[in-house]
Amino acid sequence: MSSWSLFPPRTQELQLDEKWAFVYRKQRDCDLENSEDHHQGDCWDHVAFDPEHRLVLGVICGKRSSTRISQLMGNVKRQLQDRLPRLITSDEFGPYRHVVDQLWNSPPRPAPCGQGRRRRSQRKTKSKLNYATVCKHREGGRVVEVKTQIVFGSKRSIARALKQSSVSSAINTSFLERHNGTDRHRNARKVRRTYRFSKDWNIHEAVTFFSYYTYNFCWCVRTLRKRMGRKHRYQPRTPAMSAGLTDHVWNLKEWLTRPVTALTC
Repeated sequence: MSSWSLFPPRTQELQLDEKWAFVYRKQRDCDLENSEDHHQGDCWDHVAFDPEHRLVLGVICGKRSSTRISQLMGNVKRQLQDRLPRLITSDEFGPYRHVVDQLWNSPPRPAPCGQGRRRRSQRKTKSKLNYATVCKHREGGRVVEVKTQIVFGSKRSIARALKQSSVSSAINTSFLERHNGTDRHRNARKVRRTYRFSKDWNIHEAVTFFSYYTYNFCWCVRTLRKRMGRKHRYQPRTPAMSAGLTDHVWNLKEWLTRPVTALTC
């Protein structure tokens, strides 16, 4: 059993994105027919992020695929104990729509039928899911236009969700993209245009988990600090403290020696 199943985070808003890195060699230099190259080349971080508490809910490393998106979202749903976030946003990567729809939209009920009875028309239940995408158009490697699209929900329900948000005033993935920069700074293996890349797939994955989850419990985020009393004193807080997972800042030794009952964080 995961510890997060006992203490679920206070997540109400979810942002999804993938962050590129590579292992050993660039993807263009890999041979798809060579089994050894299957764990070389592009290695993406599929990340689920809580922008209100700056919390990394989950990360799956590997080739960019719908299978890993499904695995990530399944883990997130279990962490939230099937609670539906008020708003989900992602980039335009296609598998998100199918996975989010499959996990959180109400499945249709089978229409009742019997002998001598006509099959009744099945009523479609209205979805409570609010899901939108951010589409970026690039020219010459630079973003020249950003468009948003509502996939599930209505303009009114999306506007209501944004009004309830403590950080977002428009459909965006900005908080996760900003965190991507933080993670690249903390994990030198993912810095762009550098020789400090990973040479081994398993080591790359291990350092990725270490970087993300020590951030949750050991890294104090300035915008999460809490004012104490009338004097200009502030309590430093980590994303885990803000999301209600712990009551103090963990040091690295405490985090490394903490017993775990599952590999899912």
